[in-house]
Amino acid sequence: MEEFKLHDAEFKFTSLIWEYEPINSTELVRLCADKLGWKKSTSYTVLKKLCNRGILQNQDTVVTALVKQEDVQKYESNTVIEKSFDGSLPKFLTSFLGQRKITEKEAEELKQIIEEAIK
Repeated sequence: MEEFKLHDAEFKFTSLIWEYEPINSTELVRLCADKLGWKKSTSYTVLKKLCNRGILQNQDTVVTALVKQEDVQKYESNTVIEKSFDGSLPKFLTSFLGQRKITEKEAEELKQIIEEAIK
């Protein structure tokens, strides 16, 4: 699962690809300059690094993701729960919600998610 670990800048970069893929690498560089304030060399360095790790693919100057956004999100959320809450989902939810109130609709959605998870 370590292959899904993305540092903050890598996640922002990959998020652009998830949103716009397939994307030409030249267009990606323009997008990174506009959205992230990156230079061309930075964009190509991060692209090469993520291609080498098997996260992205740059074939014939067309960049696509080899890893789904959902897989990275699952990895990241599981890492937070394991690291900060001893793997306890109830501890995580208690901390996450804190004094925050949720709507009836959100409560129903959470109930449905839990019911599906125990089937």
